[in-house]
Amino acid sequence: MSDSSMLSAILFVAFVIFTLVLVFRAGRSTKKSSDFYDGGGSFSGFQNGLAIAGDYMSAASFLGIAGTIALFGYDGFLYSIGFLVAWLVALLLIAEPLRNTGRFTMGDVLAFRMRQTPVRGAAATSTLVVSIFYLMAQMVGAGALVSLLLQINDPSAKNWIIAGVGILMIVYVTVGGMKGTTYVQIVKAFLLMTGAILLTFMVLWRFGFNISDLLGAARDASGKGDAFLQPGLKFGKEVIDATTGLVDPIKTLFSKLDLISLGMALVLGTAGLPHILIRFYTVPTSKDARKSVNWAIGNIGAFYLMTIALGFGAAALVSRTSLLRGFKVDANGCLVDKAGVAIVDGDVACTPLDQLANLSDEAKKLIVPVDTSGNVAAPQLAEFLGGGTGTVGGAVMLAVIGAIAFATILAVVAGLTLASSSSLAHDLYANVIKKGKASPEQEVKVARVAAFAIGAISIFLAIAAQGLNVAFLVAIAFAIAASGNLPAVLYSLFWKKFNTRGAVWSIYGGLFSAVILLIFSPTVSGTPTSLIPLVEGGMAFNWFPLANPGLVSIPFGFFMGWLGTVTSNERNYAKYAELEVRSLTGAHIAKAVEH
Repeated sequence: MSDSSMLSAILFVAFVIFTLVLVFRAGRSTKKSSDFYDGGGSFSGFQNGLAIAGDYMSAASFLGIAGTIALFGYDGFLYSIGFLVAWLVALLLIAEPLRNTGRFTMGDVLAFRMRQTPVRGAAATSTLVVSIFYLMAQMVGAGALVSLLLQINDPSAKNWIIAGVGILMIVYVTVGGMKGTTYVQIVKAFLLMTGAILLTFMVLWRFGFNISDLLGAARDASGKGDAFLQPGLKFGKEVIDATTGLVDPIKTLFSKLDLISLGMALVLGTAGLPHILIRFYTVPTSKDARKSVNWAIGNIGAFYLMTIALGFGAAALVSRTSLLRGFKVDANGCLVDKAGVAIVDGDVACTPLDQLANLSDEAKKLIVPVDTSGNVAAPQLAEFLGGGTGTVGGAVMLAVIGAIAFATILAVVAGLTLASSSSLAHDLYANVIKKGKASPEQEVKVARVAAFAIGAISIFLAIAAQGLNVAFLVAIAFAIAASGNLPAVLYSLFWKKFNTRGAVWSIYGGLFSAVILLIFSPTVSGTPTSLIPLVEGGMAFNWFPLANPGLVSIPFGFFMGWLGTVTSNERNYAKYAELEVRSLTGAHIAKAVEH
């Protein structure tokens, strides 16, 4: 490891230790179940607004979106637009009314007017699945980030990095609870905004604060010409048949439908994310909840505007080879082994990347895969602006920005784990298994045990998903959330006829359709970048043509909710009327009600 890399690593570790100290100090005041679940409802609107913004500006935003813009230009910026619109939908339509009902979880809201056992079981299952997929994305981002900081390319070493992130996540949750994660989110949100502002200023300064010059430089460096600044480079593009050289109308249609599916998932998914919704229970009044909305919208809006500078700046200034290599190559473009030596195959002493398929099986065993997702574009940009690789300034900038991004990931995954483990403990264990007879101490104990199990599952999936873009993975989690959680939440808040059968059918219908379609999609198999990469003679079962299942699974979730409701005679208009008044006004609700 070089001196600059060592400096980056030291600064990075110091920052992580600092966040852990915050968690442990906050954990001392976690006494009751309400402290663990919602921080005792003790945070102000300003504090919660920052924490919510920190939750949302996760690895998907800072790492994934910046990387996608750097690689695909205009099409990458679609993620920024989608995430911003999604946040407005989540805040104004769902989050505040849901908080005003005075519940801890989605299961609480449903159980208020329906039969407890089936709806709590369904809600806990959906929350768990959504959280695991979102956790997987965050851990992939963490693995790529730490690998960059420590200059690690060995796949097995990356696996241990992801495992380490999972362990830290468990510590955050089990020790700090909601108070610990919220304090870290507040600090991290401030630092992330500060880092983004600094990078944006430095990028714009290099181009004389002329955005046209920035975009022009990014276009020239991309090698894609004007297509880099136009739609269709990645999403909704025309697909050319390799045999005929003509546009394939069927594959082109699927490409455009995949874009629509992605848009639906981005816009609707946030409103079904449990770790976002649970944060609104940390404020004491409905007035504070509204202040949270205002502060969060301001911070998030400003941040996504800055992704223009982060993404296009990385495209313009960071070497294309650094952003997207696929496999380890030397300065001459030759494929190399772990030691950096060009792979010799027969009489061929240098095999360029585009001739990979011509390598023998023995030579293919020597190639070294590297990150192709662009997930570390923002940290790479920071290193360049600081002076470049091997400089003290570059090392300091990389460490600071990398540490902030890593803290972002840790806090987000902690919030996710908290939301899912709390749902399992509160909905499934306390109210289904124990029939409401579990003590608050027992709930918290079960939640902490559940955190370990959820962390283990997420680690396993993240290891398999290395190399995929974080924003892309998050969009999949969004699709699952919008399919499984959103229909039930919307129907419960705004449809007085909604009942137990409708809730159960909507949750399981949307959830399982999304997961099943995902399993049989190109995301899992059938392409070189799938979770199961396509190799000669390998498995391919991608009969569902879209990478994101949202176009089918989201409407299906809503349909099943409607069908279940109209085929059941169960109605509870009185409870709905009470829930409606609470959701719109927050009347008689100071904070989440303990059950």
